[in-house]
Amino acid sequence: MERLQKVIAHAGVASRRKAEEMIVAGKVEVNGQVVTELGTRVDSSDEVKVNGEIIARENHVYFVFNKPAGCITATYDDRGRTVVTDYLKEHVNERVYPVGRLDFNTTGVLILTNDGSLVNKLLRPEANLEKEYNARVEGKISEEAIEELERGLDIGEHNTKPARIVSNVYNERKDQSIISIVITEGKYHQVKRMFEAVESRVIRLSRVRFGCIDVKNLALGDFRVLKPHELKQLINLSNQGRIETGYNKK
Repeated sequence: MERLQKVIAHAGVASRRKAEEMIVAGKVEVNGQVVTELGTRVDSSDEVKVNGEIIARENHVYFVFNKPAGCITATYDDRGRTVVTDYLKEHVNERVYPVGRLDFNTTGVLILTNDGSLVNKLLRPEANLEKEYNARVEGKISEEAIEELERGLDIGEHNTKPARIVSNVYNERKDQSIISIVITEGKYHQVKRMFEAVESRVIRLSRVRFGCIDVKNLALGDFRVLKPHELKQLINLSNQGRIETGYNKK
């Protein structure tokens, strides 16, 4: 279900603000009934008319994008910096937007879609979707620090849910560790702040999995259409509030 003004805006009839004005003015019908309530939600089966004309609804599209470093997870930046949708705009007619966000210099899996209901479903806390990251950090991580990460810890205004460490490899020559960590939340700079809380600094970060979706065989800056079975599995996982991965701690 999506807000009526959003559906009208996505159909290209008017901006969202203008669409709200048209709703309040009684110029919008849903299934033959005039609607003036801005909180109204509609789904793909509802017929929406604006000024007596049926609007053309966007087909939902779903993409997985391998985000490179140095771009903003947004559809627009007022400072003129590169945003993730710049990589798709010459190939995709629909207006898509990212599911959640990755930091400016974080790379990896990012879902883009125009399906607002899916975005809400995947991002709600109850979904508990796993996000797996590869983090290159300074120094060697102690067993005590690993235990803290897996138990959950205070990163300021938030106590994290327990994480899972998939692997931990220390490079003595570089004095760096490469750690694969799985979390089920998406707080601001969460992984970096979790390592800061155990006195380790993240040098490089990449998200290698979002739920059941990865970017294997997909170069940085490239994207592909999400396969129907992937979309179905992603929705099922978000409905279950858990994921079974077959990944084992090493």
